[in-house]
Amino acid sequence: MTEWRENEKRPVENPDAASTGSAARTAAATLVDAVLSRGRALDEAFEAEAARGLLRDLPGRDRAFARAIATVTLRRLGQIDFILGQFLEKPLHKRSGLTRDLLRTATAEMLFLGVKPHAAVASAVDAAAADEAARHFKGLVNAVLRKVARQGAEVLASMGAEGLALNTPRWLRESWQAAYGESAALAIAEAHLKEPPLDLSLKPGLDAHEWAGRLGATLLPTGSLRLHQAARVEALDGFEEGAWWVQDAAAALPARLLGDVEGREVLDLCAAPGGKTAELAAAGAHVTAVDRSAKRLERLSQNLARLKLSAEVVVSDVLAFEPGRTWDFILLDAPCSATGTVRRHPDVALLKRPTDRDKLVRLQGELLKKAAGLLNPGGTLIYCTCSLEPEEGIRQIEAFLVASPAFSRRPVMAPELGGCGELVSAEGDLRTLPGHWPEQGGLDGFFAARLVKS
Repeated sequence: MTEWRENEKRPVENPDAASTGSAARTAAATLVDAVLSRGRALDEAFEAEAARGLLRDLPGRDRAFARAIATVTLRRLGQIDFILGQFLEKPLHKRSGLTRDLLRTATAEMLFLGVKPHAAVASAVDAAAADEAARHFKGLVNAVLRKVARQGAEVLASMGAEGLALNTPRWLRESWQAAYGESAALAIAEAHLKEPPLDLSLKPGLDAHEWAGRLGATLLPTGSLRLHQAARVEALDGFEEGAWWVQDAAAALPARLLGDVEGREVLDLCAAPGGKTAELAAAGAHVTAVDRSAKRLERLSQNLARLKLSAEVVVSDVLAFEPGRTWDFILLDAPCSATGTVRRHPDVALLKRPTDRDKLVRLQGELLKKAAGLLNPGGTLIYCTCSLEPEEGIRQIEAFLVASPAFSRRPVMAPELGGCGELVSAEGDLRTLPGHWPEQGGLDGFFAARLVKS
């Protein structure tokens, strides 16, 4: 499921690194280590460091800089490791502490964040000296990064399109090539290198053109408002009055496939963090939002309160949910590998494995069967995931339709998506890719199928 982050802060792309010391660099390297060595999500690692770690006593500016460095390092990890491999004469010692990640983050600063080499190198050396294990390698850090400063850009330029492929784990690259073709897979890899814009869903009834002007946003064909400039969400016009909510333009599409739900009862399964719940409630539906996470549902309720919307919130594992009734409209935003959100969460590509996907595929099948049992005859069920994997999308639906003869697919039509026929697959499903709309900032990868029960 995609995140609905009302408190999201847009990272600063090119802060004045000269005024930011080694503490932010150490924090950035620590965040990268948390992802790559300990398997923690970047958001989780950042929150932990901000609460009780290296980031706790740093000003907001330095926290943002540390996160920006870590994010770009993870986005470009394949290219960065290849470049460092040209200048490391032998493998690093296993007990070198943060050395490798300090090399990675400083390389990211110099080659991708536009930080002046002397500032990046000096701060990385200072950070190495402050680390108990890495201090024995500060001379190496200095020497290697000086070589990166002199020759790194040249090595990067020589890599071309093949270098882009290095940033994507092989299993994902092969999956996307097989599913979408070589050119689309390359477009996905290119989209993942860019900081995504901030998309907002506007409450129905408000003038989209007026709000686009007020926010300095672009009005997308599908109706979302897109902000390309960095901004603190809470400071944007309309936040306090609840005029809009944060939601990627692709994530805003599945709920509208239910059609006109004004005055109708809708069951939203796996509802947290709540972007689609808000969308349905704002459309006038009476929503029952079900999720197993009480914490995430609390956040959903808080966001609905800001928006002056309401929904019945139920804390329950969907598979154990026994309401004693059925619905005409159901939306199932199933747990998935989230590979469609890599441009927002570059750690996803580095943390997920095929075995993770396969476990989720089995769970999705069970959830889909459960949702089907809660649907009235003649009802509509939307199944969606923020995954690029066919196993979690088209193949899941194909298997369900074979096993469930009472169901059929009702194809999605381009006019339902603002006329954007490129977002409709040959089978009639919604299929957005990060490589779509490159001139406008791309989209998250989303799949949705509309099923009806005879």
